[in-house]
Amino acid sequence: MEHSQLVSDVERLTESLGQLPDLVAEPTFIAVSGLPGTGKSYFCNKLAERLSFLILESDALRKALFPSPSYSSPESWRLFQACHLLIDRLLKKGVPLILDATNLSERYRERLYNIADRLDVKLILVRVEAPPQVVYERLKSRQEGVNSVSKSDADWAVYQRMKPTVQKIRRHHYAVDTSKDITPVLEKVVREVRR
Repeated sequence: MEHSQLVSDVERLTESLGQLPDLVAEPTFIAVSGLPGTGKSYFCNKLAERLSFLILESDALRKALFPSPSYSSPESWRLFQACHLLIDRLLKKGVPLILDATNLSERYRERLYNIADRLDVKLILVRVEAPPQVVYERLKSRQEGVNSVSKSDADWAVYQRMKPTVQKIRRHHYAVDTSKDITPVLEKVVREVRR
């Protein structure tokens, strides 16, 4: 991708963000990963109620760049090139961030680790999961428009296609099952942010 394309993509994403939280001297970066329908956005929103963080939601950012997304590999590649540069810029500015994206493979997470390590920023990793039956019901009601808050277009077929690509997170991380009470994990993450 040409540098000018990347810069213009990042500008478009930046414009889509709305109000930024207060800047801090040492921003924390929380990267949330999990399959579609596991409750990533729900968890991120609950976290943002307790912490003044900006949520970067990959589905919303994708639609800011591609109003009618195809979810093709080249499109995803372009989106995440722009996301990584955006994350880098926001953290350098002092914006505390939550990244809400599937982030299923360690290869993709390596990019996030590298940004955090390079900028010497505290990185907190969270893996969100839920039993397949719960995910199935959630995705079904999302397709039926019951849960219209979600920006995701993923359905059960997408979930099933992505499930085999999930790789273990090799760094210390929190795991949360959103079919149960998420409060204990929320509190652990908030405590680690404030530590």
